Amino acid sequence: MLGAVLFLVVAAILYAFLSIKMVRQGYNYTIEYFGRFHEIARPGLNFYPAFLYRTGRKVNMMEQVLDIPGQEIITKDNAMVAVDGVVFFQVLDAAKAAYEVSDLYVALMNLTTTNLRTVMGSMDLDELLSRRDEINGRLLVVVDDATTPWGIKITRVEIKDIRPPADISNAMARQMKAEREKRAVILEAEGERQSEILKAEGEKQSQILEAEGRREAAFRDAEAREREAEAEAKATQMVSDAIGSGDSKAINYFIAQDYVKAVSDFATSPNSKTILFPVEATQLIGTLGGIGELAKDAIEKKKG
Repeated sequence: MLGAVLFLVVAAILYAFLSIKMVRQGYNYTIEYFGRFHEIARPGLNFYPAFLYRTGRKVNMMEQVLDIPGQEIITKDNAMVAVDGVVFFQVLDAAKAAYEVSDLYVALMNLTTTNLRTVMGSMDLDELLSRRDEINGRLLVVVDDATTPWGIKITRVEIKDIRPPADISNAMARQMKAEREKRAVILEAEGERQSEILKAEGEKQSQILEAEGRREAAFRDAEAREREAEAEAKATQMVSDAIGSGDSKAINYFIAQDYVKAVSDFATSPNSKTILFPVEATQLIGTLGGIGELAKDAIEKKKG
């Protein structure tokens, strides 16, 4: 009797142990009742009577990465390119992912590869190389819509590499080099043009400043001549007044002034080597003496 009780206790413990389902974090288990889907076991401890319920599929609910191997694709302009990429996806419904598709990873890879050929085959080579973001967006929409019945969500589709043939790569390299040389020539021409413009602007400004300087100098010269004429007019008026008053010495002033000026012109002439005076030196001294007396009389009258 005791042995039977022990057997029953051990059997009960073993049955309870077999009935406990421990689900790891990040996973969902499908529970089948006599082979038919019953429900989803969430992370933690779950109790399902053994022999009646069993674990069906262990579904990874975390975001996963599926690597797409290299594919040979013919573009719209008949260029052969090698392309590879990656797909990021996450299972949202474990039951659909387990029972709506036979092999989720193989199905997703084949679906992505097919749509990759369709999308990229409808574009030119230049478009493939310059519109990678557009390709990623189109693939994301198409693949995500096709995999919705499988209970998964496509989060991202990324093209890792696009490899054109060697001859096309060499032609593209030569084209790029030619474009860079063209831009360099254009920039150099623009620099020379800008330099010529700045040089012309500088010369223009210099001519303007020079013209303004000449105008200012002419104005100063005219002002000086005007003052000199005014002084000459005053001197002439004073001499005229002196002559009118009967003082003959004023006449000697003008004669002496012109005489001295003529002698000075003879002396400073580059062609003159010898100066001949047609008058005696005593006449010049007498004239200068007359000038002195005239000046003396003018000063005494001013004091008086």
